[in-house]
Parts: sequence; C-alpha cells; structure tokens
Amino acid sequence: MPDASSENKTEKATPKKRKDERKKGNIFQSADVVSSLSILAVFVMLRITIPYIYRYLSNFIITSLSSAGTTSTLTQAGAMDILRNAGVAVLLICSPILLAALLAAVLATGVQTKFKFSGEKMKFKLSNISIIQGFKRLFSLRSVAELLKSMVKTAAIGFVIYLQIKKICAGCVAMMNNDVLQSSINLLNDIMDMVIQMTLVFAAIAAADYFFQRWDYERNIRMTKQEVKEEFKELEGNPEIKGRIRQEQRKISGRRMMQQVPEADVIVRNPTHIAVALRYHPEKDEAPIVLAKGKDYLAMKIIEIAQQHKIPMKEDRPLAHALYAAVEVNDQISPEFYQAMAEIMAWVYRLKQEGEER
Repeated sequence: MPDASSENKTEKATPKKRKDERKKGNIFQSADVVSSLSILAVFVMLRITIPYIYRYLSNFIITSLSSAGTTSTLTQAGAMDILRNAGVAVLLICSPILLAALLAAVLATGVQTKFKFSGEKMKFKLSNISIIQGFKRLFSLRSVAELLKSMVKTAAIGFVIYLQIKKICAGCVAMMNNDVLQSSINLLNDIMDMVIQMTLVFAAIAAADYFFQRWDYERNIRMTKQEVKEEFKELEGNPEIKGRIRQEQRKISGRRMMQQVPEADVIVRNPTHIAVALRYHPEKDEAPIVLAKGKDYLAMKIIEIAQQHKIPMKEDRPLAHALYAAVEVNDQISPEFYQAMAEIMAWVYRLKQEGEER
C-alpha cells in the first residue's frame, strides 16, 4: 500500500528534477534489454565465426595429436608449450564473442542512459544494507514484477527448448545415414534455430520490461504540488532578492535617464513635484520625445540638472501630470499632446531667438 507522500505525488517531474535524479545515478534503464542484445550479439558472432572456429580447432587438434605422437617424454618446457598454445586457442576463439557481448551491453546501456555516468551509485550508503529497507524492496511492486517476469521468462524459454529438443531427437535417426560433417551442420542449424527463437522470446520480454521500467521510473520521480512550487521559487529566486534586483535596475535606469536630461529642449514641471524632460529635433524626431520624468526627489534632480545646463523650464501643472502618466521614457508623445507641446516649443524657440539677439 503506497504511503501518503506517494499518493500526493501527482505532478510530472520537472526538467530540473530529472537532471538532479540523473546526477544521483537514478537513471531509467531495462536490464533485460541489455541482456537480450548481448545474447543476440553472442550468437550472431557465433554464426559468423563458426567456419573459422571449426577450421582452427581442426588444425589445432591435428597439430596437437601429431605432436603428441612424436613426443616420447613430456618435459616441463613441453607442458608449458601445450598450455600456452591451448591458452592462445581459447583466446582466439572466445575474444570475438566476448567483445561482441561487451560492445552490445555498453551500447544498450549507453543508449538508455544517454551515456551519462554518475559515481553516486558506487558510494557506500547505510540504506543499502538496512534490513527494513531490504524488506520494503522485497515486497515492493518492482519485486513482484521481477518475479512474474522471471516466471514468464523461464516458462517461455523452457517451452521453446522442449519443442526444439523434440525436433532434434526426431532427426537423430536420419543423422545416422549422414557423414559426421553433415550431421554436425544439421545439428548446428537446429541449435541456431533454437537460439533465434529464444532470442525472440527474450526480445519480447525485454520490450515489455522496457515499458514497465519507464512507467515505474516516471512514477517514482513524480513530485507533489508543493515540491513544484518550491522548485519554481528556487528557480525564480527569493522575493526579497528579486525586490533588490528590481531596485538596482531602477537605480541604473534612473542614472541613464538623468544622463539624457542635458539633451532636453524643455522641462515641463509642476512646479517641483513632477518634472518631464522633452526633446524635439524636427530633422529626426516625428514628435517630441520624453527623455526623463520623475516625481518628488527625481523631479528635483531633473530640475537641478536643467538649471545647470540652462534648459528652459515651463510650469504647466495639467500637462506635466498628463505627460508623466501617459508617456514612457524614450517614447514619443501621443497626438493628444501635440497642440500643447507646439505652444511650448514655440515659446522655447522665442526664448532662443531673444537670447541670440541679446
């Protein structure tokens, strides 16, 4: 019976959760897929190398028997030669088969795990030798599935072997009329047929196990709604930190905005609580642009900078409020302000002309 925590885990694992599980070594894979491909690779390699193995063993046996017939006494050096030759023979015969099995196992494991390696599974943990945890694993859903899978695998393979042995026994009488080589070939073909059928059984079981392992893995890494919320908060950041970041961003934006005030043609103010700095260059601006705006302290800073650079300031309470509320920094004013700004810009031009005449 699942515990309360597992019942509450209704949400699919997030990408971060999957990444963390992979770092821990908790990676989805089916051992039956690995064993099935290894067995298939072994017998495919056997099928390919049987002629080579037959010729090599024949020559080795003939050479060994001929050497034994001409040797009257067995010395230590002769015994070592025999052992060395036998070892070389076993190595040459077994190496291709073992290498094929190894490569198949590595490939099957790598494809399932995306060739990710983690050393977490090799670390010593007390939970691995805990009696309580051992009993939990013994009566878990995975253990029941493994038991059923083993029973099905044993029954299916036993049935295949029974049918093939029955077929081989029925052909034993016909083998008596053939020579040894032909009988050996027929027997080998029957054995290979049995192997192919066994491999197909393994493949079917491995496919079923693959989907079960995938389902069980997804079930085990599911998350509760609270875990998803906490992870989201962790990724998004602490609200206090986010507030500080926004505060710093506002400071940076404010500094950039203040740097643009000297470029303004006029400041519209109210009289000290709100200030809006505007620029209008007919040759490149379609309409006046708000370079900076601020209330209270920022308004005072804008006015201070404007005084330092002798920028004209126009006190217009309604217009200042409207521009501050409706237009963002570095945006053009909307058409509703064209008439009011035209009058202000005409006033600015008159001031400039008067200054030039003086």
